[in-house]
Amino acid sequence: MIRNIVFDMGNVLLRFDPDRFMDRVGLTEPSDREWMDREVFRSVEWAKTDRGSLTPDEAARIMKPRVPEHLRPFVDRLVCGWADEILPMPGMADLIGELKAAGYRIYLLSNAGTNHGEYWTRIPGSDLFDGLVVSAEVGCIKPEREIYGILIDRFSLVPEECVFVDDLPLNVEAATRWGMRGIVFHEDAGELLRKLKEIGVDLRGRA
Repeated sequence: MIRNIVFDMGNVLLRFDPDRFMDRVGLTEPSDREWMDREVFRSVEWAKTDRGSLTPDEAARIMKPRVPEHLRPFVDRLVCGWADEILPMPGMADLIGELKAAGYRIYLLSNAGTNHGEYWTRIPGSDLFDGLVVSAEVGCIKPEREIYGILIDRFSLVPEECVFVDDLPLNVEAATRWGMRGIVFHEDAGELLRKLKEIGVDLRGRA
């Protein structure tokens, strides 16, 4: 019997879209956007913020010398301020509310930096979660095996009673190796609800 639904955060609960972030700060030149995509969003330092080995401020300081001078002010705004405006994933807060009302326990397992506390409570539905595991706080990231074990141990979960929802197939596959059910999220809450029902999730309430 499924008792627990575990969600990723980026591109599941909220949209994480570098193009939208660059639009918001006024980066319009294609060459400037290429610089920022390569040296900020696809950098080793960004990955290190998820692991918790760099803070966002530290990562931005390392990134700046690699980009043209006129782009350096934008590095801070993108690394440290991408979540200034939360873009909720449509339908997900309502779905989480329905799952909670039906008696399921709701958890977060996310790759995110040390600043996640600055925006977590602004994500619709975040107040319904029973527990969080965030990569920067535990020093490991999905899809590494260890982080799933931390989730299971911290909240005394039975893997066979869990469904894990993530937008990245590698992360979902890693969860299934622990015995969890897994669903790849395609930015469609309705599709996710259908898949949850197919594996036995019942929004009428659990016995």
